[in-house]
Amino acid sequence: MRAIFLVDNGSLRPQATHSLRRVAAALSETLGETVQAASLLHSNKIPAEEVDGIPAITLGPAAERSAEAGATEIIVLPFFFGPSKALTGYLPERMAALQARFLNVSVRVAQPLVDELGNNDLRLAALLADHVRAQLPDRQAARVTLVDHGSPLPEVTAVRNRLAGQLSALLADDVRCVAAASMERRDGDEYRFNEPLLERLLDTPEFSSGHVVLAMLFLSPGRHAGEGGDIAEICAAAEQRHPGLRVRPTALVGEHPAIVDILATRLRQALDGERFLLEMPAQPPNA
Repeated sequence: MRAIFLVDNGSLRPQATHSLRRVAAALSETLGETVQAASLLHSNKIPAEEVDGIPAITLGPAAERSAEAGATEIIVLPFFFGPSKALTGYLPERMAALQARFLNVSVRVAQPLVDELGNNDLRLAALLADHVRAQLPDRQAARVTLVDHGSPLPEVTAVRNRLAGQLSALLADDVRCVAAASMERRDGDEYRFNEPLLERLLDTPEFSSGHVVLAMLFLSPGRHAGEGGDIAEICAAAEQRHPGLRVRPTALVGEHPAIVDILATRLRQALDGERFLLEMPAQPPNA
């Protein structure tokens, strides 16, 4: 018996839980097998009445309940763009604690949405291109910036940069240019790979006037990408500094129906043992 979990980092905003549940439900229908929505952290603090009266769950306790119910195989499907520290650090530690209680339980973590060493998959870039084209002004070429949160890991920023290159190729002559940016970064020269910050990019001559389409490399609405969030504040401040600037944010990645197909591929690869991020075998009976 196995239990499959679609897992995001977690948010205190109920909109993020609604988004994760919607995608998990669509994935369940596609696969013909139940996929549960769970977060690594935070979401269990959302009042139940704000998420349709059904308490949001975090992966640790949810996986333990599945093990208690007889599951011997836990499959984690990351709702992440790249191999963030939450996946490579916190998640294995939390699953090791599970296995210390349930020795017969194995854990396999699928690849994130962008598998850097897998096949050259353009589906996520094509999804982003769809969202950009929906915001392009009529008869005018716009500049595009692909913005993510910003990460302390170069490997995660490399995912964004790879997508920016693919997006530029797919949009071709539809736009003037595509540039990558981060919402924020940590202090110190060792984190300069996150540059440029969005607020600084919007002050450059190339991006401080005319139409700029903000390709949102965020999966779900929350404190950063939600209504009135950090990204919206950064853009509003830039438009005040530059009266000729008009910033048009796209829809979020998790809102595009094609995200389900990409997740289904990552899950099938993990189930087949073809590609996965992490495997934690069950302990031998006499271990």
